[in-house]
Amino acid sequence: MTTIRIDDPADPRLTDYRGLTDTALRRVTEPAGGLYIAESAKVITRAVEAGHRPRSVLVQEKWVDDVTALAGDAPVYVVPDTVAEQVTGFAVHRGAIAAMHRPVQPAPEDLLAEARTIVVLEDIVDHTNVGAAFRAAAALGADAVLVSPRCGDPLYRRSVRVSMGTVFQVPWARLPEWDAAGSLFTDAGVHLAALALSDDAVSLDVFAASRPPRLAVLMGSEGDGLSAAALAAADTIVTIPMSGGVDSLNVASAAAVALWALR
Repeated sequence: MTTIRIDDPADPRLTDYRGLTDTALRRVTEPAGGLYIAESAKVITRAVEAGHRPRSVLVQEKWVDDVTALAGDAPVYVVPDTVAEQVTGFAVHRGAIAAMHRPVQPAPEDLLAEARTIVVLEDIVDHTNVGAAFRAAAALGADAVLVSPRCGDPLYRRSVRVSMGTVFQVPWARLPEWDAAGSLFTDAGVHLAALALSDDAVSLDVFAASRPPRLAVLMGSEGDGLSAAALAAADTIVTIPMSGGVDSLNVASAAAVALWALR
């Protein structure tokens, strides 16, 4: 581990942290597969414990002792608070940020082959909701999470932060489009249950009473809900009974309710 003091926000060694969008980070050619950003010593710790490797760490002076053991062979750039904010474009309240090597993701069929309970997220673009759904999945015993091609990136820094690092804990993979994805569940012997409003939907408590041994719970965005293709791929449509004139929950809340009922 090498500690390097940097006082110039234009220093090229800080490029990984300088106003890059998630798309830009994924396109970084070194390392192959791109980077992601982990914020706070707690989140960096969980990433390292999951086997992820830092490319570098940016840290404010008072937090140096918290991250030096996590950096491994990666350089640690120590910067004043004002430089950290100038470089990243946001107030770095948690003291440390790491540019992490993005790991190779498993194939969805590999996760389906082993998992008993899976959460499937379709086209959820709000990274806060993605992170919160992962936290529910980790807390309530899901073995894996699968995300659609247009779903937000679980390794986007806001998803990572909201999940409290559980995106490193729960294995996940990105599905192909539904014309190819549907058969993956069938071939693996996994029952696909879509959470949606429908006249022929089964109440969650009724469905839970005879829960299939291997099950994937499919959830869509709050605005548009599940696509027609996703609903067509589902084996069962399930609804959470509600009252008070409310017809839906935030996706992370819905995931928590469903996973608790199906535990």
